[in-house]
Amino acid sequence: MRNLQIAHNGLKMFSQLLDIPCPSGREDRMAAYLVERLTSMGLAPEKDPAGNVLVRLDGQSPERPNICYAAHMDEIGLTVTQVFADGSLAVERLGGLLPWKIGETAMSIIGDGEDVTGVLSLGSGHSSQVVEAGPSWGTARILTGLSAEALSDRGIRVGAAAVPVRDVRGPFAFGEEASPWVGAWTFDNRLGIVCCLDALATLQQEGIRPRSPATVVFTAAEEIGCLGAKAFALRERPEVFIAIDGSPLVPECPVRIDGMPAIRSRDRAATYDQQLLREISQISANVGIDLQPVVYSGAASDASLVSSIGASPRVACLGYVRDSSHGFEATPLRTFDHLTTTLAALFTQL
Repeated sequence: MRNLQIAHNGLKMFSQLLDIPCPSGREDRMAAYLVERLTSMGLAPEKDPAGNVLVRLDGQSPERPNICYAAHMDEIGLTVTQVFADGSLAVERLGGLLPWKIGETAMSIIGDGEDVTGVLSLGSGHSSQVVEAGPSWGTARILTGLSAEALSDRGIRVGAAAVPVRDVRGPFAFGEEASPWVGAWTFDNRLGIVCCLDALATLQQEGIRPRSPATVVFTAAEEIGCLGAKAFALRERPEVFIAIDGSPLVPECPVRIDGMPAIRSRDRAATYDQQLLREISQISANVGIDLQPVVYSGAASDASLVSSIGASPRVACLGYVRDSSHGFEATPLRTFDHLTTTLAALFTQL
């Protein structure tokens, strides 16, 4: 694949985030990056007991309800369930990762000490049993080339996590140079983080205060139950909670993959606030970005799971549309710009 050389600030930041492995429960490196970047922007980030990173913004109208904008830090991956004497590792999915999505690839194993490189094996293509059964986590192994004792010395134990190594993650720019696409393992949810940071930078550079008091929170453990968002919302009880996350392209939910963000009307965990949906869509349309309403039966978000436990009465989920969700994802580069434009408008007008 020819990787187009694209000068784009959002894509540059996205590439930096891909440098940081961040499987659920191992968000400390991403959190440290965000604290440093937010501090360099002149903001005052906090880290809460659940591992979330948050920034509080004073509103022009302090009497208005606090609005929370949430983008999760963690990514799907694997968790080690057994360490064998030969140093191979049995694994199970961490979040919604399917074996046919990841295939056989080099993996970074993240434990309590140094990272270890291994290779994910899904069985032999010369075995009729393996071929007929298809890939499964029950027979998957990560080969490390190290003994069990050497792995222990490096901090690799049951409960360690694994994600694809940096070299295979991208991003790759492809297509027409005038209107390129981007592919990477994975956008979810680094693209949401990029757009939140870019929108915050716009406010800082232009000296604009949000209309309403706002909290931007980068949440932990979304892929394994939205645990960070739940802890935050139960503690702070925001009246409005807006998740910034992906919108998968699936046949039963027709959305366009043209760079325009989607906004959920319902998903498997909640029906979203329809008045809030209309308000967000109108603000976005006013800056030239037409949002796509969508209903999902097989997805949830920080916002819908916060709603499901009664921790915030008004919720929404705004997302970037991408193909090949929870895999090697792809979207037009203009998706970065459109979502950032909408977020900046929401910060100033909602």
